[in-house]
Amino acid sequence: MTEIKSHEFDGLLQQGLSDKKLFLVYGPDRGLVSERAVQIAGRTGVALDDPFSLVKLDASDLQQTPSRLLDEVNTFGLFGGEKLVWIRAAGTERPLVESFSVLSQNPPTGSFVIVEAGDLKKGTGARKIGETARSVLSIACYADDARALNALIDNELGQENLRLSAAARERLNEALGGDRIASRNELRKLALYCRGLGIVEEEHVIDIIGDSSAISVDDAIDAVLKGDVDGLNRSIRKITASKTAVFLVLQACLKQFQLLDIMRAEMDEKRQQPAQVIAAMGRHLHFRRKPLVEAALKSWTLPAIRRELTRLQAAIFQSRIRQSLEASIAMQTLLAITLQSVQR
Repeated sequence: MTEIKSHEFDGLLQQGLSDKKLFLVYGPDRGLVSERAVQIAGRTGVALDDPFSLVKLDASDLQQTPSRLLDEVNTFGLFGGEKLVWIRAAGTERPLVESFSVLSQNPPTGSFVIVEAGDLKKGTGARKIGETARSVLSIACYADDARALNALIDNELGQENLRLSAAARERLNEALGGDRIASRNELRKLALYCRGLGIVEEEHVIDIIGDSSAISVDDAIDAVLKGDVDGLNRSIRKITASKTAVFLVLQACLKQFQLLDIMRAEMDEKRQQPAQVIAAMGRHLHFRRKPLVEAALKSWTLPAIRRELTRLQAAIFQSRIRQSLEASIAMQTLLAITLQSVQR
């Protein structure tokens, strides 16, 4: 197994790809998967503007012709030289897995293969091959953590010599992070909007990104807590349009209800008011969200919160073992909790 950690990827590009010919790039951050696949393709040395050297395939191409991947890898370009076969798939399709397994046992010498895949569970699909075959270089792509996100923010805004106020940085960290490409595009819009100003203030972020919940799940979670079915539907449409995994909304909702569970238990044990609990335990909450959390603490009882936690945990488990139904499972679960909020 040759696995590259997220923080090791830039070093890989600087050092070169060595003798590796097979690459698996996968994870829930589809934008980051795509971005890193492009960077790897650029380091292969293959002429990406030459249709005889670059072949792009989708999962549907392999379903129609299961041997297509092997055929392309073993077919040399018209004018010689190395070739790149670039596949976009979920990573669990049988024709892809079988062909990728064959290639991992007998790596090509004149062709590179890049597989862009989704969020693969450990030991499944193409990821299983990457975990066992030394000939495959596997790169996992997860949503940016705080450090990576702040580095992206500083890099994009720094190109326009822009600095951030503390409030603007906090707002950006809330709004970005679900999808690398979406985050980068939003930052470039912000940089263009603030060109020449020197410093970016929170109101600038709100003007450009404040309504851009295609890259944030906060609006969806707020809609769930408010019992706003229409708001939930709008938020999910934006999230889907940005190619952010709906699974991230389930995760965020679980974290929100875990926080409510802790706060409500504290309320009941010490007989405190919601505002007192939030003052003590909710300092990390953005001030705009505190009234909503306070209202939720008033309306949700501890047994009800724990019932929804069980529902969310079950939905997350089901979405991982039945990835093709991920969006449906997430939407049904979020809608059910939203309707519970309506009743309360």
